[in-house]
Amino acid sequence: MFKRINQGYDIVCGSRYMEGGKQIGGPKLKKFLSRLAGVSLHLFSGIPTHDITNSFKMYRKSVFKDMQIKSSGGFEIGMEIVVKAYLKGYKITELPSVWQDRTAGESRFKIAQWLPKYIRWYLLAVQDRFKKKGGNEHYGIKR
Repeated sequence: MFKRINQGYDIVCGSRYMEGGKQIGGPKLKKFLSRLAGVSLHLFSGIPTHDITNSFKMYRKSVFKDMQIKSSGGFEIGMEIVVKAYLKGYKITELPSVWQDRTAGESRFKIAQWLPKYIRWYLLAVQDRFKKKGGNEHYGIKR
């Protein structure tokens, strides 16, 4: 990841859904929804990652100085940052990663809790592809 940052990328995303990446274990519904969201967002918005929900990422510090974060925390933040960075023209790439389900303890991820938050950023990215005008200050994006 560090090598890609040094090559000029602003965000490097780990991806389970590209050649060389994979997911081991985990609930089938979560796996299906994650893959559907990542691959379809890539196709519909042009964001250059197939795994937007994967939190394994490296960011250049300047990305954070240039945006206003609206998320209250948790898994949603990574998606918000990548969507906003893409809409602002930052360079984003991905590398294969392997994600393995936990072997101890319980996940705090609740699909019903996070899905509406993911949908918010998903729709922003997709709608922007069809209306390339100005920015969207409501989401903290100024071009």
